[in-house]
Parts: sequence; C-alpha cells; structure tokens
Amino acid sequence: MKAVVVLLALIVPGLALAGAAPAERARAAIELLDAAMADLDKAQSARDRVGALTDTIIALEEGLTSLRSGLRQANAQAAALSTALQARDEETGALLAVLMQIGDTSSPVGLVHPGGPMGSARAGMLLSEMVPALDAQATNLRQDLEALTALKTVQLAAEEQLSAGLLAVQEARSALSTAVADRAALPKRFVNDPVREAILLSSAETLADFAAGLDLVTAERVSLVPENMSAEKGELPLPVAGVVTLRAGERDKAGVARPGIVVQTAPHAIVTSPVAATLRYVGTLLDLGRVVILEPQADVLLVLSGLETVYGSAGDVVEAGDPLGLMGGEDHKNAAELSTDGDDTGAGRRETLYIEVRQDNTPEDPSLWFRVNKDG
Repeated sequence: MKAVVVLLALIVPGLALAGAAPAERARAAIELLDAAMADLDKAQSARDRVGALTDTIIALEEGLTSLRSGLRQANAQAAALSTALQARDEETGALLAVLMQIGDTSSPVGLVHPGGPMGSARAGMLLSEMVPALDAQATNLRQDLEALTALKTVQLAAEEQLSAGLLAVQEARSALSTAVADRAALPKRFVNDPVREAILLSSAETLADFAAGLDLVTAERVSLVPENMSAEKGELPLPVAGVVTLRAGERDKAGVARPGIVVQTAPHAIVTSPVAATLRYVGTLLDLGRVVILEPQADVLLVLSGLETVYGSAGDVVEAGDPLGLMGGEDHKNAAELSTDGDDTGAGRRETLYIEVRQDNTPEDPSLWFRVNKDG
C-alpha cells in the first residue's frame, strides 16, 4: 500500500503540469482569432478591399487552425486527466478503508499488535510515513481538479470562439468575392481569342499539349513583360496554407504519379498568388478540374488545380499575395467534428491543391521553387 501511495504521488504532479500547455495554446489562439475578427470591419471599409480582405481571411484561417489544434490538445488532456482521476478512485478508497481499520480503537484488544511491542512500533512508523504521503496525494488531487476545471473552461470558450470564427471567415470570403467582382479591371498583358482557346481545349490531350499551345490563343499583347524571378526560385511561399502529402513523382492511392506536389488544406481555404505573374489560363482543364495557370516569367508556368472558386481571367496581371480563388468543401461546423490529431498531421484537411511547375514546358520539382520542408 505504501508503494502505491508513493507511486501515485509521483505521477499526479506530471499530469497537472501537462495540462497547462494546451490551455495556454488555446487561449493564445483565441486572442489571435479575436484580433483577426476585429480586423474584418476595417477590411470591409478599406480602400483596397480585396487586399485587406485577403489579409484578414489569411489571419482568420491561421487563427482557426491554431484554435483547432489547441482545442484538440485541451480535449485530449482533459480526457487523460479524467481517466487518471477515475483510475485512482479504487486505490484511494482502498487506502481510506485501511486507515479507517487502523483508526478503529473501540476495544483495548485492538491496540495489541500480533507481533508484540516491536510490531506495534513498526505499524506506528508505517502509519506516520503514510500520512504525509496521503496529504501529498490530496494536494496533487486538488491540483489535478483545478487543471481539469481550467481545461473545461478553455474548452467552452474555444468552442464558442470556433463557431464565431467560422462565421467570420465565411462572411469575409463572401465579402471578398463581392469585392473582386466590384473592383476595377486588373491590368492586362494580353487578350485570348475565345475560338482558338476552345479549339485548344478540345484538342489538347495532356497538360504539355495545352501549355505548348497557349501562345497560339493570344489575340493581342501589350508591352508588359513579366520580371525575371530567378532570385526567388526556392523561396516562393505555398499558395495555400496546408501540408504537403504527395511529393513530385510519388504515387497516389490510385497508383498515379504526377510531376507536381499535392497540398492538403482546409475547406474553402484562400489560394493566393505566390509571385507577381500573368494569368495565362483560368478555367477547367482535362482531368485537373478548375485550373489557374500563372506565368511569372516568359518560360515558366505555375499550374494550380483543385480550386472551387477562381478570380480573374486570362491576361490579368496579379501581384504576389493577390487572391486567385477558394478551395471547395465544407467547413467544420463544431468542435465535435474535429480530428483528435493535430493540424500538423494534416488531419481534418479534406481539400487538396495540386501544384505543378513547368519550365520550357518541361516539368520541374516544385520543391525546387517553393519553400517546402519535410512537414509541408
């Protein structure tokens, strides 16, 4: 019994300390999300509403991601603390029963130890050692209960903030679509001939065929020429926040290997241009679904596919960070739908953006162009 008490006294403080980190992370995420939501009204009244709303959506998405991760940790830690407290009930009850038996002195015979005076002395010493351990266990139990209460408070606040944040980001996305439709036309580098474009779409059997024929559909050009981006190669940010789940050349579940990378991202995540570029093509293409093709310089094409909503048209010149569109899917409605895994694992990210880079119409590994580490 003494060994059980000492073991429990050693375990409990570790659990209490472990409960602090998820709570702090969730609180920090709530503050981050609060700040992003406060910026939403400013963004809607800003002169450049498209840019302001884009920045606000990115901030909201970062806040929601952090909050989901913190909430998952808080939920997991609260469950661990509850399980630990329940598991100790039996041991604590057994210990109290023994102490009650030892404390029962209703008869003078009960004071006589079978081992004689020496046995009585040893029993007294054991009891004197168990009392401090029991006091320590009670103190640690109070710490555990306080940590569990704090986690429950954070859980409730996080769930409320998660719902409010989801509404805010949905409002911001809707406002962005309106702002894009209302903005003045972007500068154009060229205008496509719709007939030639339709012929190219119907005749191209591969992305290489389509890319090779892009110049043929251009009806008129202006003198604007894309800048050389050699200095930015390897430093481009991913166009969407997410986790790289497939590298160039890796096979997917269907056994298909592509020269690009796949980024798993959240539903309706915003997709932005990683670099100043010309939109060479916007629309559906082959089996890639809805596609945006960027031309940051004359011999380089960045192909993005998997978007549900796209902004702009062929020939538009966009700046780095300008919105290109939104991913599809459905937002998480509440905390109960969240994965028990952390966001770093890609759990809960149900949309995928395919990124391919072509130089001189030859595929190149996108990891040579984008900042992609081992964790995506």
